[in-house]
Amino acid sequence: MQIDALALRMRPRTPMEAADLGVRLCQSAARPVYVCYWAMGLPVVALSLATFEIADWLPGLLIWWAKPWLDQTILFVLSRAAFGQPTALGDLWNAQRRVWWSQLPLSLTLRRLSPWRSFTQPVYQLEGLPLFKTRRRVLQIRRGKTGPAVLMTSAFGTAELVLTVAVTSLMFWFMPGEVSRATLFSQSSTFIALPMTIAYAAVVLFLEPFYVAAGFAMYLNRRAQLEAWDVEQELRRAFAE
Repeated sequence: MQIDALALRMRPRTPMEAADLGVRLCQSAARPVYVCYWAMGLPVVALSLATFEIADWLPGLLIWWAKPWLDQTILFVLSRAAFGQPTALGDLWNAQRRVWWSQLPLSLTLRRLSPWRSFTQPVYQLEGLPLFKTRRRVLQIRRGKTGPAVLMTSAFGTAELVLTVAVTSLMFWFMPGEVSRATLFSQSSTFIALPMTIAYAAVVLFLEPFYVAAGFAMYLNRRAQLEAWDVEQELRRAFAE
């Protein structure tokens, strides 16, 4: 493997150090990551919010359910950024079949409930293995590393919850002084549900790329341990013209 081709400074790391490296990768590639992610995420959020009249809890559920599918766009950009390749919306559109549609059933079912999905998602999306080999590969990647992956998911889940509450609390800070909190909570649940759903959507649109990047870097670190840096060929094959 030509290590110089990697935009990342690869060396043996603990899983948590690798997750931190992923966050730094996301920061360095923030512009293409957010341009591509928001191009997909904003329409999904808008369509989800349109279901608010059906049930006030439904938009939040739909946004939560769609996250693994949206993560595939983020991973596409990050996997190219790892080798210093810029990504534009045109690149994403040209690769839409394998980025958006090939993994759709699993993304919205089994993978939605996975507590380590950002760690194992590169296996499904980038390695291009047959179904049965993919299962064995995931087990190999996870062996001995499931605990840190679950911990990382829990940390981002906690951050997501805290940020959602913090953004929602802005409604209280900017309320007119004559409106008491008792008056606010005496209103229907819809009065609270809509701002909270919007806050949750905003947090997801901001935080999710860092979660995917942390899992992707943990995956690269694990691949480096298993295969002595034999990563470049697989990623380049995944995005070959």
